[in-house]
Amino acid sequence: MSWPSTNRSRVPRVRAWLALAVLAAFVCPAAHAVVLGACTVTATAVAFGTYTPLATATSTGTISVACTLVVGSSTATAALSSGMSGTFTARTMSNGTGGTLRYNLYTTAADSVVWGDGTGGSQTQTLTINGLGNVTVNATVYGLVPLQDPAPGSYSDTITVTVNY
Repeated sequence: MSWPSTNRSRVPRVRAWLALAVLAAFVCPAAHAVVLGACTVTATAVAFGTYTPLATATSTGTISVACTLVVGSSTATAALSSGMSGTFTARTMSNGTGGTLRYNLYTTAADSVVWGDGTGGSQTQTLTINGLGNVTVNATVYGLVPLQDPAPGSYSDTITVTVNY
């Protein structure tokens, strides 16, 4: 059996279109998936040590997000509570007998962005979880105690870290 002359020219065109369609399937992936297994969050305290009155004090802490079975790239949002003061712009530590010590926590060493939950003049911190397998991402928490003259004593506050991923 022979092909009519009009159909012979269509066969190479169909093969060319089929080859282009297969090539496009390899060049343009259809979708990306991100897989995160279990993630755990740990934090180290921002410990200022002994405060010298009428001086500034700085310290850092770390928030670590460790995830298993990571495939791809995802983001997590880390938020900090306001602590006992109930406000982000004037966090305070207490000595348990009525004395307070003002301080704050920041997302940068320049102490310009207050780390909080995104309200009251604060911002959250975005962490990028990227890789294959077990991945740990660390964020530094920068602390500052401004000039003041508090009563002697041991001061503390409790901050809750919330990470959404």
